[in-house]
Amino acid sequence: MTVIETTPARTGRRPGGRTGAPKDLCQAAPAAHPRPEGRDRYTISEVAALTGLTAHTLRWYERIGLMQHIDRSHTGQRRFTNRDLDWLAFVGKLRLTGMPVADMVAYAEMIRAGDHTFDARRELLHRTRQDVIARIAELQDTLAVLDHKIEFYTDARRGAQKG
Repeated sequence: MTVIETTPARTGRRPGGRTGAPKDLCQAAPAAHPRPEGRDRYTISEVAALTGLTAHTLRWYERIGLMQHIDRSHTGQRRFTNRDLDWLAFVGKLRLTGMPVADMVAYAEMIRAGDHTFDARRELLHRTRQDVIARIAELQDTLAVLDHKIEFYTDARRGAQKG
C-alpha cells in the first residue's frame, strides 16, 4: 500500500471576482493520525483501539484485499505498521464518502498494480468526489428546509405568545 496520496488545494475565482482563495474547503490535507512516538509495530488490538475498527473488521479488510498482507510476528500475531494506519485512515475517509467496498478493493488492487494505474485511480476518486459533492448539495437543501421549519415554529411561538 502507499501512504495517502494528497493534492494541494486548488485556487480559483470566488464570488465577486476575487482570485487566489481556496476553491473548496473540503480539499484540506488530512489530519495526522494520532499514534505513539517512535513506534512502527502494532498488534491488532492496538490498531483497533487507535482506529475504532474491530479486530474482526481488520481481519476482514485483509481477507478481501482491502489491505495488503499484514506482517506477522514469530508467534503468528499480526504486526501493523504506521503505513497500515495511514491506509486505514484513508479507507475510513473513503467509507465516509459512501464508496462501495468493491470500489475500495479495486482501488487497493490498482495501487498494488503500480504507477500505470494512476489514471484509473484518479478517475475512481474523481467519480467518488462528484458523488460527495452531490450528497453535500442534497444535505444543504435538507438543511435549508429544516431551517425554514425551525423559523416557522419560532415565529408561530412568538405569535401565540403575543396574542
